[in-house]
Amino acid sequence: MIDRPCIDVAVVMEREAQPNRWEDWRFKVVDVVADEPAFGTAPRVLRDDGKLCRTLFPGMRLELFRDEAEGYYLNLSSGAPVWFVVWRSDAEDPSRAWPETVSLSYNEAGRWLDAQERVDNVPLPAAPRAWLQAFADEHYRPEPKQRRRPASFVSPNKRQP
Repeated sequence: MIDRPCIDVAVVMEREAQPNRWEDWRFKVVDVVADEPAFGTAPRVLRDDGKLCRTLFPGMRLELFRDEAEGYYLNLSSGAPVWFVVWRSDAEDPSRAWPETVSLSYNEAGRWLDAQERVDNVPLPAAPRAWLQAFADEHYRPEPKQRRRPASFVSPNKRQP
């Protein structure tokens, strides 16, 4: 078994009732926080005033993988690093939604979006950013640049202007 760096997190999601006349429910990820034993293991409603409902979903594990190091680097170098959260809604009860998984990889989030998954992002705080930076610094190695052949060695009809 490979020992991977990991952290346990909890996701806070918000549900808004009838945000407009076309939607009955709107969901969004509001925050990702460090998981605490006091949170328990079951989802917990933090606030519900009939219009807005915030629910805490504890017990989500985020692992870092060496082969995702480029994705971590891209997230960190974006200028505004984020948590990426995939979430799903219930087809039978559209008033229910839950987070499925959490990642810090820009590439992984791109694959999820290509697969038509719902992905929200929220800002990454300083402590997990430093943890991710240390991992990316250790494992990310940029691809070596390919040498371009001088234009004089390319036939004239294949040269770019």
